[in-house]
Amino acid sequence: MIQTAMGKLHIKKGDKVIVNSGTSKGQEGKVLEMIPDEQRAIVEGINMVSKHTKPNAENPQGGIIKIEASIHISNLNLKDPSTGKATRIGRRIGKDGKLVRYSKKSGEEIK
Repeated sequence: MIQTAMGKLHIKKGDKVIVNSGTSKGQEGKVLEMIPDEQRAIVEGINMVSKHTKPNAENPQGGIIKIEASIHISNLNLKDPSTGKATRIGRRIGKDGKLVRYSKKSGEEIK
């Protein structure tokens, strides 16, 4: 879990998420990066923006490239592992005595 001044975040890097509002509503993707200070996440294929780049070693021609911009975590819900729908997250003590995340819809633990 990532701890911020406002508490723990309900998603983390590598989670499969569903966008619940905005221009990308209904789309699914994998969290590539978390920005906990701003409570934002970068999700694969979501919130694509055009960026103008100068020529460099990676892109000798330069030009306009599409990249993922960050999206606020309040606009994201975790994808339920069993049903595939959006779900909220709870925390409880697991079988091994550690705190684990679980799906509020199905009750299943989230790895």
